[in-house]
Amino acid sequence: MTNIPETGRTSRVNVRLIIIQILVFSLLLTLGGRLWYLQIRNGDEYTAEAASNHIQQVVDPATRGSILDARGVPLADNETRLVVTADRTQLMRMKDRGKAVLGRLADVLGLKADEVAAKVRLCDAKTPRPCWNGSPYQPIPITDEATTQQALQIRERAEEFPGITAEPTPVRRYAGPGKSNTAQVLGYLSPVTDDEITKAKNTRSPLLRSDQIGRSGLERQYDSVLRGTAGVTRYEVDNLGRVIGKAKSDKSQPGSNLITSIDARVQAIAEKELDQAMKDARKEFDKNTGRNYKADAGSVVVMEAKTGRVVAMASNPTYDPNAWVGGISGKDYKQLTGKDSNYPLLNRAIQGQSAPGSVFKAISATAAVNAGYDFDGKYDCSSSYSIGNEVFKNFESKGYGPIDLGRALEVSCDTVFYDLAYRQWQKDGGNNPKHPKDWFYKTAHQFGLGDETGVDLPNEVSGRVPDRQWKKKYWEANKDSWCRQGKDDDSYAGKIAKENCESGMRMRAGDSVNYSIGQGDTLVTPIQMATIYSAISNGGTLYNPTVGKAIVSPDGKHVEEIAPKSHGKLPFKGDTRDKLDSALAGVATRG
Repeated sequence: MTNIPETGRTSRVNVRLIIIQILVFSLLLTLGGRLWYLQIRNGDEYTAEAASNHIQQVVDPATRGSILDARGVPLADNETRLVVTADRTQLMRMKDRGKAVLGRLADVLGLKADEVAAKVRLCDAKTPRPCWNGSPYQPIPITDEATTQQALQIRERAEEFPGITAEPTPVRRYAGPGKSNTAQVLGYLSPVTDDEITKAKNTRSPLLRSDQIGRSGLERQYDSVLRGTAGVTRYEVDNLGRVIGKAKSDKSQPGSNLITSIDARVQAIAEKELDQAMKDARKEFDKNTGRNYKADAGSVVVMEAKTGRVVAMASNPTYDPNAWVGGISGKDYKQLTGKDSNYPLLNRAIQGQSAPGSVFKAISATAAVNAGYDFDGKYDCSSSYSIGNEVFKNFESKGYGPIDLGRALEVSCDTVFYDLAYRQWQKDGGNNPKHPKDWFYKTAHQFGLGDETGVDLPNEVSGRVPDRQWKKKYWEANKDSWCRQGKDDDSYAGKIAKENCESGMRMRAGDSVNYSIGQGDTLVTPIQMATIYSAISNGGTLYNPTVGKAIVSPDGKHVEEIAPKSHGKLPFKGDTRDKLDSALAGVATRG
């Protein structure tokens, strides 16, 4: 007799078979679920993706809208040029990565081979300019100044120039009417990057690889309006790339036109006069430094007082925005961004920060009146003012005796404002304040300082009002380094560092008196001061400065006005505004 069952299987074998059956069933169930997901749940999506593998797109770039001055004169528009481009993807597939083709192209165009090769390399942190910062799949412009003969050579010898095209293409033109430049206001264009395409994918203004977008100025601020929508023609192709039909296509839609408040005639004068004023200043001797004034940068803002519209905005040093058209050269890029360039890409009108100087006294005068001092009272305009061991001199040490605030503004008497600021500092508690009113700092904020004006240009800076809050933050940020420097250093700098370490958060008397005449740690931009003085002129309304005046549709049938907007009122009391306005006019006539 035997103990083996008739089936010939032990109980252990049965268990294993059951486990195997469960595993097989689970795999089949998973596979079935996946097939259902791919073919039923997401079937349409994958069908569309598969179909797209057999569709080639040809992009027809939209014509970018023009930027016009207030009279309709083009500041930026488009012109047709012969543009030579390179398909980087096709070049990289070649054994020599397109070196021979680019060499032949350089010979035809009369350029250096290295210069042409540099234009098709991709930009990264280690790659010097020039390089391509757009999509690697987009045709890369080599030149937009090809002659008809050069274009014909490239097209007739197409077998020698695979991946190279020469086509008439609309390109941006910065016209410079009447010798005006307007570079920092207009800005410039450059190719879109893959990251920008991804970020804009689900927005109201998606981007294509062929798009050029604004990088600064109005070109950036109104980019979505100016750019329009590129057209896309879709062709059905077989697996050999042969066209077998035409699929759905979208027509390109040109961008709208932007009318600005800039008057090219005034702009040209502003730029010319600014340049001449800087040249004249370099001939003048600075007693404080012992050499001529450097005068290496400046700006001009001309604004309509009753609307805030900008009529002219000049910034120096400047540049030719046409340098960016068709791709900027390495030489030009270095001139615009190098250490010795003085950074002409900066718009000093909205990005240049400096101590305001005597133009700040209109704010200090208003602060004094709001603090309870009589505008028509008498204040001693002495040649100097002493606080402890420190002596603060009047400009050129000239005194005018007892005068009112209006006359103090006309002759720009520093010592009157020193005295007012010091007295108010004492009222606020001096070095040990409990509940300071801080009228001089509060009034500056009410005038809009320390905040952006809201001008319709990108990258505006806010300046600085060095109030108690700023002093505290600045001390917290620098305390450790001051303490380290002042610990074992008996030099003058070491003693200053030690003092700042121990009490740098305090508002000192010297801080307040320097602040009252627009010196010390105060920083403003020209557009801020233009906005303030426009408000004084118009009765007290602070308008957002605007350059854009209207957006006009491509066919001219629809006009969207960009209306002036205000962001506050100046803190005048009684007839202070009228007296202040009269005194400021007297600066030019009686000062």
